[in-house]
Amino acid sequence: MKAWKHFCTITYHKYLVMKGCFAVGLYRQGLLHDMSKYSRVEFRVGAKYFQGDRSPNNAEREDIGYSSSWLHHKGRNKHHLEYWIDYGLPPNRNMTGMKMPVKYVVEMVMDRIAASKVYQKDAYTDRSPWEYYDRSKEHLILHEETRSLLEEMLWMLAEEGEEKTFAYIKKNILKK
Repeated sequence: MKAWKHFCTITYHKYLVMKGCFAVGLYRQGLLHDMSKYSRVEFRVGAKYFQGDRSPNNAEREDIGYSSSWLHHKGRNKHHLEYWIDYGLPPNRNMTGMKMPVKYVVEMVMDRIAASKVYQKDAYTDRSPWEYYDRSKEHLILHEETRSLLEEMLWMLAEEGEEKTFAYIKKNILKK
């Protein structure tokens, strides 16, 4: 039963991201978003740790100290900021966020909207993705320009709503 519920959850999430991506003209990304969640390594973890109100990856991390599913997922999906973390060039050889292509930052916004809708259900508002981001932004490793673009879109969503934000993304952000 948990496997079926997990399947329904990830498929609904994928549908919501697809709907958002299509609204701004990212058809290929909408269709291909999160296909790795159906892979054996990710699906198995999702089914085992399914709870319905948060990511199974967090439950796996709490159980064994890391998430095998997340490590697999973030390395295959360019809309995750963690995909873009690399060593910096001298003199700064620390781990650093690389500048993300705009289309992946937009997909990341759609992903955050969908995840908030899936997990918060009726409690979701257009402020939810911003509030989730704001709680964790201090520890995120992001390129300065990527951070600025992400915050611009999430804040606009919180203040102006989905319809205006999607229209702005399509006309102004993706047309650059």
